[in-house]
Amino acid sequence: MLGLFKRAAPLIDACELGRTAVALPMRAGCAVPPGCPIVIVDAGGGTRRPGAVKRFEARDGDLAWVFHPGPYSVDILPFAQAPELGLRTTFAIEADPAAVHQRFDLYLASEASGRLDLAALAASLQDTLQRELAQGGLELPPCATIEEWNAFRQGLNQLLYMRFGLTVDDCVPVDLGATRDYAAMLAARAAQQAASTAALAPHAATAAAGGAAASSSAASASAFAPAPAYASALAGAALGRAAASARENGAEPTLADARALRRLFLELPCLMCGLRMAALPNCPELFRQQQALLQRLDVLSVGAGAMPSLNLAAPGQPLPMDEQLRRARHSQRAAASLDEAWALLARMKREPEALARHRLAALYDDAERIVANLEADCDGRRRARRNDDKDGKEAEA
Repeated sequence: MLGLFKRAAPLIDACELGRTAVALPMRAGCAVPPGCPIVIVDAGGGTRRPGAVKRFEARDGDLAWVFHPGPYSVDILPFAQAPELGLRTTFAIEADPAAVHQRFDLYLASEASGRLDLAALAASLQDTLQRELAQGGLELPPCATIEEWNAFRQGLNQLLYMRFGLTVDDCVPVDLGATRDYAAMLAARAAQQAASTAALAPHAATAAAGGAAASSSAASASAFAPAPAYASALAGAALGRAAASARENGAEPTLADARALRRLFLELPCLMCGLRMAALPNCPELFRQQQALLQRLDVLSVGAGAMPSLNLAAPGQPLPMDEQLRRARHSQRAAASLDEAWALLARMKREPEALARHRLAALYDDAERIVANLEADCDGRRRARRNDDKDGKEAEA
């Protein structure tokens, strides 16, 4: 009889899970949909999977997602200049039995904020593939042979696994000309830029009439709205810098900065483990280079957890808006370097037995460049002001 009065476990809205939604946040006491694993992120950023449970029980500070392993099918564009040519890619989220922490769990912990839609994940896959093709990490010739296509498929699978924890089941070329009209896309983009320009015109007039104070106010107000690349010609130098910063951040600077710092804090230790295990050096020189890179990444990992607040130059001293935007730009660039580092690890793991000494040396040289960029951007994010020596030389020039 007591069973009749027990409260049923609340259900999450899982109707779209596995269709348009990949992962959904979980609340304590929610019933777990069958066949959907749970990822729990504790207060320190650690991830775990509790296994097969019927109801989720949370601890203090825990965040949790439930996800559907797939498979999913999306159309992605390898080249932005050719929107009619796409790749119909089928992928799934599979657990690696040899890994203590799954890569997809780290992706949820460091980058997801609430619901993860399939469209948003597909856009991230597309951006990652386009960046790797543009930088030469992958090759997709116009008339690829069977060997070239297999090499691309293998590289794509390794890239998406290292970056997102996804396994590519199938990938075939597809003609998207019936659904993608390049001319219409360009016309819509031009109309959007014209509308943004018209919206910025009143701010430009206010900035020109009100002097330096009004210009600073307009720059601060417009920093949170997207603007075209030529906005600086309309709203003045200050407005142009703020608009460019907003375009580069893609969101409010405070939120974008917090997300980038979270990525640095959570992903740098995993990058260190990946670099240590990806390709073992086959000579003393490369071994010393690897150890030096690991030490530098270790310093960056410690510093990522002790970054100053975005809006404070010192305790009780507010930081001007232009310096906040500069700090946010540095954190966003550091996050972009993380993407390059994951792609580099994918290239190292693609064919480790076929990496000759000179090829491995070239990959470690690329790692030196990425780590140097991380160091420069983390140092820029930590500074309250621009480099005084650099600014003084620019002023003298």
